Amino acid sequence: MPSTRLPPAPRQLVHERGIPAFGVYQGIIDRLDWRALKTTPYQRLTRRLHHKRWQYAAIAHPAFFIGVAIVDVGWTGTAFAYLFDRKSGEVIAAASANGLPGLSTQIEDRAFGDAAFQAGRCRLSFRRDGERLELAVDSPQLKVAAHIQLADMPPVLAVIAPANWLAHSTHKSGGLKISGFADCQDRRYSLDGAVASLDYSNGLLARETRWRWASAHALDLGFNLQQGYMGDTENAAWLRGKLIRLGPVSFDYQPDDPLQGWRIRSDNGLLDLNFAPEGARREDKNLLIAASRYVQPIGRFSGQIRDPDGGAVHVVSDLLGVTEDHLSRW
Repeated sequence: MPSTRLPPAPRQLVHERGIPAFGVYQGIIDRLDWRALKTTPYQRLTRRLHHKRWQYAAIAHPAFFIGVAIVDVGWTGTAFAYLFDRKSGEVIAAASANGLPGLSTQIEDRAFGDAAFQAGRCRLSFRRDGERLELAVDSPQLKVAAHIQLADMPPVLAVIAPANWLAHSTHKSGGLKISGFADCQDRRYSLDGAVASLDYSNGLLARETRWRWASAHALDLGFNLQQGYMGDTENAAWLRGKLIRLGPVSFDYQPDDPLQGWRIRSDNGLLDLNFAPEGARREDKNLLIAASRYVQPIGRFSGQIRDPDGGAVHVVSDLLGVTEDHLSRW
């Protein structure tokens, strides 16, 4: 089997002639700007409504899991943060709010850069300070203060791909060191021993978008898997500092009962994982002209990933992470 090493990321999303720089890359795309994209008059008129950006952080600890996201969907903004306690098997703190883009929601056109959300008593932010990303959550339900270390980070997965409207881009990190704490229910959770991972996405998507997703990371091993609007382009694994592409994957699970076991396999045989959910975060929103149906089970992955360069098998054993089944009308 040929090597799956990836070419370096281009400097920008769009070539000079207005064509997206479609591809799967390693590194950071410096210029995340779609304005040069060749479009029809109607597409230019409606592009703002189709422009979606989000920044998401996962924090996996032996005792808990934290998810944080800020999302700008063009005509509105939203944010959420939650803490899942593994001992109780429950989400014991969750904050979620909606707001206005440009007013309550700001996301920089930069991978792993600044993002902020504020609506009422719910405030979330990512602030880039050199080689670290400062994450803050301030809400009545949950507070988080963390520093995510970007220095010496594993190779970044960068993708520019055709999507279900025009085009989409994403950056995914491997496992990252993190320090700080989370407060909820009169208890402080130290982030010592936790591993963070980041997802920054920026693209032009259709009004209705659905995906299935799986992600889990240790410092030396991790993966990002998706089936949906980006096809197989963002399916990759991090193996001891090396980023490899995995190709198409299948998700075998029960959509009506996502807390049953999942099995995820790549078509090329490089990845075979079982996922045992321990609990889930769910959120269904209906905002009249928009809606979201979302479930994110949290649990343990076990199985194996095979390195195509030499065939070495990397065992995955009780690696904490998430799966997701998500349908948005936005």
